[in-house]
Amino acid sequence: MARTSSVRDARRDLALAIQAASDKKAENIVALDLRGVASFTDYFLICSGTSTRQVQAIAEAILEKLEEHGTRPLHVEGEVVAQWILIDYGDLVVHVFEQSAREYYDLERLWRDAERLPIP
Repeated sequence: MARTSSVRDARRDLALAIQAASDKKAENIVALDLRGVASFTDYFLICSGTSTRQVQAIAEAILEKLEEHGTRPLHVEGEVVAQWILIDYGDLVVHVFEQSAREYYDLERLWRDAERLPIP
């Protein structure tokens, strides 16, 4: 997989995505450092919304915030149904869930060996 940015840029993008998600009142924001356990990406950002409408608003805010700083996604999935929107930036993959879908897929358990990063 081709990487799209440096680790520094990925950390900046992660911070921007966290800020955008927080601004839209995302719940249970978790950042995982996957560099020691996966080769396809460096970071996951996982967060939840209380409704599909909020999930869409969170994802749109993240897309807009990163675009303002010159970062475009490689791929976006799930925007229509909005139970799980995945935004792939290469070195950063953002997962915005509706709460029941998050509980079902339980990515935090799946990637429990990844380091949890502090959320400011």
